Amino acid sequence: MDDNAIHQWMIECFGPIQGEMAWQQFSQLPEGVREQMRSQGGGQLPNPSEVRAMMEAFTAGGLNTPEQMKESTQEGPINVKLAKAIALGRVQAKKSDSVVSAAQAEKVAQAMSQANLWLDAVCSFDPAPGQAQALTRASWVEGTLDSWAKFAAPVAQSMNNALLEVLGSRFGDLPQAEISGMFAGPVPIPMPEGLKDPKTLISLLGNTSFAMQLGQAAGEMSSEVHGSFDQGIALLENPAGGLIGQNIVEYATSLEFGEDEVMAFVALQEAAHARLYAAVPWLMPRFEALIGKYARGIDIDLEAMQDQIDQATSLDPESMAGAINIGKVGMQDTPEQEEALHGLETLLALVDGWVDCLVWRAGMAHLPHLEQLREMMRRQRAVGGPAEQTFESLIGLKFRPKRLREAAEVWERMTVQSGSEERDALWSHPDLLPQLPGDANQVQTSPSTGEAQTDEQASASNSAQAEPAQSKNKNEGSKPHVIDWDAELAKLLDDDAQQHDNSDETDGTSGSTNADGPHRPSDNNGHGDTDGPRSPESPNDPSDQ
Repeated sequence: MDDNAIHQWMIECFGPIQGEMAWQQFSQLPEGVREQMRSQGGGQLPNPSEVRAMMEAFTAGGLNTPEQMKESTQEGPINVKLAKAIALGRVQAKKSDSVVSAAQAEKVAQAMSQANLWLDAVCSFDPAPGQAQALTRASWVEGTLDSWAKFAAPVAQSMNNALLEVLGSRFGDLPQAEISGMFAGPVPIPMPEGLKDPKTLISLLGNTSFAMQLGQAAGEMSSEVHGSFDQGIALLENPAGGLIGQNIVEYATSLEFGEDEVMAFVALQEAAHARLYAAVPWLMPRFEALIGKYARGIDIDLEAMQDQIDQATSLDPESMAGAINIGKVGMQDTPEQEEALHGLETLLALVDGWVDCLVWRAGMAHLPHLEQLREMMRRQRAVGGPAEQTFESLIGLKFRPKRLREAAEVWERMTVQSGSEERDALWSHPDLLPQLPGDANQVQTSPSTGEAQTDEQASASNSAQAEPAQSKNKNEGSKPHVIDWDAELAKLLDDDAQQHDNSDETDGTSGSTNADGPHRPSDNNGHGDTDGPRSPESPNDPSDQ
């Protein structure tokens, strides 16, 4: 590849003016560096159209200067600002309310106040502090996307590392300190040290690609969710949560039920979740530990990623969507990931089952269609919508309880046998949580400690759950070694920089997943039947999984 070919390549990449600027810098490089670039041959340099698309994407993401590009790679593996901008653009395109009307805000406030009044009779936990928000779709995006980005960060980092390995060879092995001439065209001169390496631009490509996918999914999902706890975890900073009035009205219309009744039902769901998370300080850190352990264990199939890249029309974030899909390039789960996955599924089921139990008891005297609404919510939690499935594919996990029905029955049985106070006292420590019925002839695992149990031990444990929590505490001394979760989680959350070192110690769950369990989100955008409630005994009901 001679100088004329290199000169032309730069002009095609950066345009006549900036291409000439890049050529001038290249001409000033030491002869040895220029000769190394000549010897590579044109086939080893990126396609000019790929370079142009990459730089245009960076500009669209607000990365207009080298300093901004460098800061983006230092802030994390996802450009969260770009993700929010894309999500909000999707929200605006859906004819979404820009503000909450006074009437809508009043309806939300009344529904949440009424829900807490009803829950007072069936729950020993106090209402969450503060006042629930009346949300728009845009404010839901603003309030929750940081949490989603935090959960997705380990997956995004794995993707970025894999992209760097797969695409690195396309840029050759040029010396980092002398490469400024290649990419000086589209940005001011001199280039910062951090952007002299083409590998930095590959990291920016992954950073931007993941942000675009995350933003698109969040924008679509904003019209599907009803409140801040729809995925069973706490996403808003406001502990009292919030409801999206516009979505609830549209949901009620689709069901042909009264708007007030549907609002009351959704408010019960939101208020019950808020009470639980406000009263149980270890609960959200436990979810974060399990999600982090699973996501950090994800390994990427480099050959599969190379195949996805080869199928892309160009090397730009939009075309690279398939290459950052865990369902297409993720490796098989490790035993440690299966343990984390089992723990996450069990904890989600226990949370949603507890909420389901309370909603039934609090609303049965007030909501004429409670059973239908309850069944619809169970099915939606089991199946999820298309946007939710896209969202989960970026994080690598499904936030759906496989065994919600079983968990609800466990909590209901405890309520009948021991009362609401003894039932809720089991949340005082993770070691007290009930066991869900397991498959016969399999070693079961405690959802809180990760201790393997035989069938006899698990059966004894299940029987003991019906007894008061104080009796349970008296027997703690006879248990095998139990991990000190409070200490371990404190270490994990005390310093985010040490999460990779501490993650294996903080998770204490183990077990096996069912064959039909959601190991990884699939590309299948299956929908549940939402035309009306089905009998719980229906053999094809996904909530029975």
